[in-house]
Amino acid sequence: MHTDVLVIGTGLAGLSYALQLSQLKPKTNILLISKRDLLEGNTKYAQGGIAVVSNFKSDSYAKHAQDTIAAGNSENNPRVVDFVVREGPSRLDELITWGANFDKEGKQLHLGKEGGHSANRIVHHKDQSGLHVLTTLIDKVRSLPNVNLLEKHTLVDLITKHHLGEEGGNRCYGAYVISKDDEKILKLTAQVTILSTGGAGQVYENTTNPSAATGDGLGAAYRARVRIKNLHYVQFHPTALYPKINGATFLISEAVRGAGAYLRNEKGIRFMKQYDERMELAPRDIVSRSIYAEIQQQKSPYVNLDLSHLDSKTVRDQFPTIISSCQQAGIDVFKEGIPVYPAAHYFCGGIDVDDHGQSTMTGLYAIGECSHSGLHGANRLASNSLLEALVFAARAAAHSVEFMHENPLPSSFFEKIPQWNGTEDISNEKNGSIQNLRKQLQTMMTQYVGIEKTNQSLEVAEDRLYDIYITTKELYQENKLTPQLTTLRNMVSVSYLIIKQAQAAKENKGVFYNLDYVN
Repeated sequence: MHTDVLVIGTGLAGLSYALQLSQLKPKTNILLISKRDLLEGNTKYAQGGIAVVSNFKSDSYAKHAQDTIAAGNSENNPRVVDFVVREGPSRLDELITWGANFDKEGKQLHLGKEGGHSANRIVHHKDQSGLHVLTTLIDKVRSLPNVNLLEKHTLVDLITKHHLGEEGGNRCYGAYVISKDDEKILKLTAQVTILSTGGAGQVYENTTNPSAATGDGLGAAYRARVRIKNLHYVQFHPTALYPKINGATFLISEAVRGAGAYLRNEKGIRFMKQYDERMELAPRDIVSRSIYAEIQQQKSPYVNLDLSHLDSKTVRDQFPTIISSCQQAGIDVFKEGIPVYPAAHYFCGGIDVDDHGQSTMTGLYAIGECSHSGLHGANRLASNSLLEALVFAARAAAHSVEFMHENPLPSSFFEKIPQWNGTEDISNEKNGSIQNLRKQLQTMMTQYVGIEKTNQSLEVAEDRLYDIYITTKELYQENKLTPQLTTLRNMVSVSYLIIKQAQAAKENKGVFYNLDYVN
């Protein structure tokens, strides 16, 4: 199957890229690939909203930029920070014209506040901002005649010169993907390939990410020798609901603390004041480590998020989904604290890209969480993720139009690319071993490469991952590829990069915290 543009991943980044490109060049054929159905991705679970300067009386681009850089421990690229915050309002206006409907106060947008922000600037739709935006864009994309959708397919590998047996400079020609239903592997060729595959929270036991977040784009890019940067900056969200609901970790939005909720330990003490003067509204890395420290000290698996002093009507209006989920777990948020603990949430590093989302491989772009744009530095400022996705989707669309015009390849070229090779079946027994290896990897990463780590724990992790890698490699070489084996392979690749880049880091910054480097 051949298309002009192949977009792998259907979160906010991938969908908005397709819309932007369709506006710029309506006759461009676009193929969108989703791993599950179109709704199932990290965007769906983004509760907070989009950080955008919209009230210039109380806020400014300079303030937003300063907050972003302060949260990122000055590891951000200031130029990228500047153009992202400045282009944010235009991207928000586009989103509204596409049909998004955000909460208002009278005729003005209602602006929330989250940790690390010096002003109210979070545009939101109740506590379901990501879901609302996603459903809006899906409806819009489905109406486009130049866009085709292929659901329930997982990225296996990028197609490069390697597959043609050629050496020298490299270019991406598309990708191999595998079907969830019949496990067939398709060859999808394209002039331009966009990775918008999200993060890899599933390499940890506890994560706010859905089960599909296994770092497929990161793993494929690594194997194709694309530069990947700063994967050791893994952000843990401070407040995930304890325990899991039906095996999934439910996020308690930062906006709840922005609305005035307190964090209390098992003794009822509001403990954040001993860690940071900003208390509950300190950046996520600080709040997560503070909660982790309290959990270690009190030997309890959680702390409590207290909403009892807040106006109940306001809470009900702003956080209906959170209240409902807590009720399902038997928690009355107006009478008792919400038990919370940190969980893996967001990758601040990723595929290294330029100002247009272009990777180090010709013809390959990366946007959204799978990318490293330089915006986030060592710790992402809350609600900057959706903002980044919108801005870089627009920039990548504009740049890829120019690229296709200047670097076209004839259709006869793509016909030379071989189909995927593999025939053997995989047994149920081996499928079981794949699940076991996945659990081993998650346990190892949580124990040795979590919020806090040491040089020794990283060495242990590297040794244990090597054993998992050897077994995974044997399964891959000796059996037909399955979606389960594909994702395990990607998770191993991502975990290796996290460990190696953590070992290379020699000082603590933002979300990276090695006890050996504590002064």
